[in-house]
Amino acid sequence: MKQAKRVALAYSGGLDTSIIIPWLKENYGCEVVAVAVDVGQAEETSGLAEKARKTGAIDFHLVDAKEEFAADYLFPVLKAGAIYEKDYLLGTSTARPLIARKQVEIALQTGCDALAHGCTGKGNDQVRFELAYQALAPELQIIAPWREWDIVSREDAIDYAAARGIAVPVTKKDPYSRDRNLWHLSHEGGPLEDPSFEPEASMFKLTVDPSLAPDEPEKVTITFQAGIPVAVNGKAMSAAKLVDALNKIGGRHGVGRADIVENRLIGIKSRGVYETPGGTLLVNALKALESITLDRDSSHEKERIATRYAELVYNGQWFAPLKEAFDSFVDTISQSVTGTVTMKLYKGNATVIGRQSPYSLYSQNLASFDMTGYNAQDSAGFIRLFGLQTRGRKRLSPMAVPDQEAVGK
Repeated sequence: MKQAKRVALAYSGGLDTSIIIPWLKENYGCEVVAVAVDVGQAEETSGLAEKARKTGAIDFHLVDAKEEFAADYLFPVLKAGAIYEKDYLLGTSTARPLIARKQVEIALQTGCDALAHGCTGKGNDQVRFELAYQALAPELQIIAPWREWDIVSREDAIDYAAARGIAVPVTKKDPYSRDRNLWHLSHEGGPLEDPSFEPEASMFKLTVDPSLAPDEPEKVTITFQAGIPVAVNGKAMSAAKLVDALNKIGGRHGVGRADIVENRLIGIKSRGVYETPGGTLLVNALKALESITLDRDSSHEKERIATRYAELVYNGQWFAPLKEAFDSFVDTISQSVTGTVTMKLYKGNATVIGRQSPYSLYSQNLASFDMTGYNAQDSAGFIRLFGLQTRGRKRLSPMAVPDQEAVGK
């Protein structure tokens, strides 16, 4: 491996990336350019420039990518209906390719010859970052400290930081590993590594305890245009502002909590607790709107594609040709997914209570029990044709099945 001279580090200011800057300087003798990408971490981006330089970075870049994240990354995943293993709404997975893209752009602009990240050797993020690097700048060297250094635990990392006077947002008393962006807040590690451990009430940050949510339900209406959310309660908003508004609405009603044991790409099962209030509202609303605007075959095919699409995103294959092809399919069938959906929020639940669209395929006349305008006799021929194979199979009783050995003779 060649010795890097200048490294662009995906920097968050958390425990891992805080100690990576001095580690890179000590072990590679290189300059470090810290790159932070704001995808909705809120106050977590405050003071990062000073902190990065104080720990040894020669340069720091903060890229505001919230609107791009919502419009070009979150909404395509939403529109595709992609949910990993039926529960995980892909908050972290969707952010990584965008962060990697911005990191690569800064690296090329500042003359870096290497890229680095703080992902562990057990996780999915190492794959997501490095597949993006390979797709966008395969000529740059990749450095993954967690696969090289002798630090083997978060406690070791905390001790490493303390020995160098580096302040980190994690202590041995608060050992959670968190990832926050516009879409969600995830919690992993610490006591959550025991799958029987009930999450502590104090751990949650974006959602209130459903039992403590308001005693009066709240209605919220979301407007979609070709599968993309564009307004909340009739007010048009930019992509990022819309998600943020729904986070607040859903959060105060305790909507969007999920406690999941998922299958990581590398084969390890891991437990994570996720808070995705706005995303949960959008997923439920879009599904309801599609129920009246998509034809049966398109709807069923989209369900099949959604599972594979979610795997591609989860596995870091954002720039794969197959995902691009899926995006084209989803864009095509979603042209008619326009309209509004109203939900009632109450004590952690988001119940769809109404949906309407100018492109609705729903016919109240056909759906009703009133037979006016519908010839019930047409069903008889349809059912006989549909049951043709069933009747044919029934005629083949065990006695009627030819003896295969005899047939062979």
